[in-house]
Amino acid sequence: MEARDVVDYALQRRARLTELASGRVPRVEVCDADPYLQSAARHYGALTSHHCPVCSKARLTHVHYVYGDALGRIAGQAKSIAELRGMDAAFEAFRVYLVEVCAACGWNQLVRSFVLGRERHEFDSVAEGFGV
Repeated sequence: MEARDVVDYALQRRARLTELASGRVPRVEVCDADPYLQSAARHYGALTSHHCPVCSKARLTHVHYVYGDALGRIAGQAKSIAELRGMDAAFEAFRVYLVEVCAACGWNQLVRSFVLGRERHEFDSVAEGFGV
């Protein structure tokens, strides 16, 4: 599984944590994980070795959400790492959004996005037009 077109949101994360530390943003604004996100973290998430930057009580969980036209009805769903591996080979390009979540305080932040799936080449669309 090789990620491509990676976008890292580390600067946004750092800025959000700085706003919290300086008091410009209240804790309830950054620790506002939706119940669906919390549920996705429990069922599909991957526990990390990093502790929450807000409460330090729990280790962070990574949740992967998938989006793309090729995915049909499963677009927008959370997927496990094992499911992503299978999807990488089975689908044309789709984007994955990685969110970190703290089960203890509700901290959540977009960490990274990247593309997985088979690359579609220009030749593929031309060949389809000719029924190949």
